[in-house]
Amino acid sequence: MNKKQKALFIILAAIFLVTAIALVINFVPMKEDYDAYKIQPTNQSKNSSIASNEESLLQNPIDFKALKESNNEVVGWIQIPNTVIDYPILQSGADTDEDFYLSRNLEKEKSTKGSIYIQKINSMDFTDENTLIYGHNMRNGSMFGSLKKFRNADFFNENDTIYIYTDKQILKYKIYSAFVYNDRHILNEFDFSKAEDYQKFIDITLNPDTNVKNIRKDVKVTTDDRIIALSTCTNVDTERYLVVAVLINDTYTN
Repeated sequence: MNKKQKALFIILAAIFLVTAIALVINFVPMKEDYDAYKIQPTNQSKNSSIASNEESLLQNPIDFKALKESNNEVVGWIQIPNTVIDYPILQSGADTDEDFYLSRNLEKEKSTKGSIYIQKINSMDFTDENTLIYGHNMRNGSMFGSLKKFRNADFFNENDTIYIYTDKQILKYKIYSAFVYNDRHILNEFDFSKAEDYQKFIDITLNPDTNVKNIRKDVKVTTDDRIIALSTCTNVDTERYLVVAVLINDTYTN
């Protein structure tokens, strides 16, 4: 191999390496490392993950004291088993722009991933009829990128649980609907304090006008229930993908 061939080989190898790294960064599902904010389980549940053992729900597995020292605009934590979704939930404060966390991380630094967040119109304790939770659809599966898994009927049928932790409670939700919706602002489109508006949205979630949908028909949802709707973008600007779940258990923690 002469010098020119060696130089060409090195250049091609470098290009291959950079391309491989880019593929990993952009397309391989990645789990963020937030272990520093998780409380080590007691002996009773030391072999359990955060959300895998109902007996461990008396002890809040999230260190909200440490979280709030890092950022006092943390209002909760979301975890969806069998996905990489295991993140703090932020809400802009009085002195922070509404969609600040669309492009900021937990440390309030600029980030293309942004954060998982709710808007100011929603209560920070998740007591509203419908709480909208936003996150980017990252190509590597991080943030709400792995919500696309619920497009698969088998995955949808086998995975039906979302946990939201606050500093006082653990909220368990049952996923009953996942579908493509339009890009209208749901919290402006519907007045959820009015039963008729709330019922309209429930009806949409139970029978979406789209071919891209999975529905759990055995789950009953009424205006007496509380729901959450996880919202992320798709590859179509005028679309959003929603995963909707109804509260089924509310446990206070120490």
